[in-house]
Amino acid sequence: MEAVKFKTNIKCSGCVAKVTPFLNEAVGEDNWEVDTENPDKILTVAAEGVSADQVKTAIENAGYKAQPLN
Repeated sequence: MEAVKFKTNIKCSGCVAKVTPFLNEAVGEDNWEVDTENPDKILTVAAEGVSADQVKTAIENAGYKAQPLN
């Protein structure tokens, strides 16, 4: 499966910890990562059968924003 990337406002390890339960539930553990070193704070999701809308909803439920890049 091709990975889907999102621009987010997840800035630090504390933010990652906050979104972890939401993303693990939506896409599964070990199917996502956030590059907090990137200026756009890129979230990469590689999970079968998960839509961009599901990922965006999970991020928003955690209190953050996400915009699909591809």
